[in-house]
Amino acid sequence: MKNKNILYIVIPCYNEEAVLKETTKRLKKKMKSLMEQKIISKKSKVMYVNDGSKDKTWDLIEEIHKKEEYFTGITLSCNKGHQNALLAGLMTAKNYADIIISMDADLQDDIEVIEEMLEKHKEGVEMVYGVRSSRKKDTFFKKITAEGFYKFMKGMGVNIVYNHADYRLASKKVLDELENYQEVNLFLRGIFPLIGFPSEIVYYERHERFAGVSKYPLKKMLNFAWDGITSFSIKPLRFITGLGFIITILSVLVLFYSLIVKIIGSAISGWTFIVCSIWLVGGIEMLSLGIIGEYIGKIYNETKRRPRYIIAKNLEEE
Repeated sequence: MKNKNILYIVIPCYNEEAVLKETTKRLKKKMKSLMEQKIISKKSKVMYVNDGSKDKTWDLIEEIHKKEEYFTGITLSCNKGHQNALLAGLMTAKNYADIIISMDADLQDDIEVIEEMLEKHKEGVEMVYGVRSSRKKDTFFKKITAEGFYKFMKGMGVNIVYNHADYRLASKKVLDELENYQEVNLFLRGIFPLIGFPSEIVYYERHERFAGVSKYPLKKMLNFAWDGITSFSIKPLRFITGLGFIITILSVLVLFYSLIVKIIGSAISGWTFIVCSIWLVGGIEMLSLGIIGEYIGKIYNETKRRPRYIIAKNLEEE
């Protein structure tokens, strides 16, 4: 009978030279513990995904692979972004594993809940989402913007797990279905809930980053949120339609107002109102064209069907 408990932990890495040794140390201890308890197979591994790092991240991964039997890695041909790097790791790992857990390299995700994730999977759950129990350690600005991000996404109609990033367990069955989602504009947090298999949530306390700097500053987070909205929701387009309808009604009212002013012979009194209206409508038109342009740009990228990632080297094949 085929072994059904081979676990691969997939970790995207971009300039993670400062944290990799400590991450390896902690995960090695965790993997050994899981194997000794016979929770996972001895064929289980940690797979680092080098996303075109500019530091010595890939050199470290190769060095770790040679020294540690439970560690392997792949490197992409160039930097493709976190979501594409994560997808590359998931699609590669599913060829060797039955269960795949994705997490960040910075040790903020609590590895002590891995047992709980595996237990829920053993009970028949195909996906387990790691969700932050609180944001006490975040700054006020970070807390407000992060919580606002999830609420705004929900408001835009995107099915997303609140306070969940990319710390999750997925079975091979789930990833086989994920492979059918071919969009170039990736937002995995929105795709996984669409797959629709039974899922559960595991809560954990998110730690401080061990070393290095965040790979998601405010600008990237805003771009990430916008990608998520425009990839999974057409509400911005419907908003433009509604806005256009309201402006049309207001234009008719302004027309009547202008005629009345003309009839009573005091047309000059409406000059300020007309100038303001022209600027307002012009601004709304430009904004609307920009939103429509974003959607057209995404359609353009999708129709080209360019590869989302290119694997330059896979240490599993050596």
